[in-house]
Amino acid sequence: MASIAEAGALLREIALSYPETIEDHPWGHDAYKVRGRMFLSVSHHEGTLYVTMKLPASFEFALEYAFASPAGYGLGKARWVSSAFRGKDDLPLDVFRAWIDESFRAVAPKAVVKRLPPA
Repeated sequence: MASIAEAGALLREIALSYPETIEDHPWGHDAYKVRGRMFLSVSHHEGTLYVTMKLPASFEFALEYAFASPAGYGLGKARWVSSAFRGKDDLPLDVFRAWIDESFRAVAPKAVVKRLPPA
């Protein structure tokens, strides 16, 4: 588990470990993209950390967590999940590591995914 104070840096480190990943800052958020396609968004607003990613395989499972909900702006219909953490909440980093991997594999071109070890 990681506190929200540590979480942004840890999520950034995990995301940037994937091939061809870049960090962008649309709308003032940290967005992690592979070949122009976002697979992870991290933002802070009024003391809350928001983490959003695409989870085509574990969407329903993810929504069983109290901190998770379908992403807004209609993205939930495309199986994007947003998670929110406040104050001293702990992030389940092992879960997020697996979800970031799933999200990356869901949006990355097949040629990039082939460079990864099997899921």
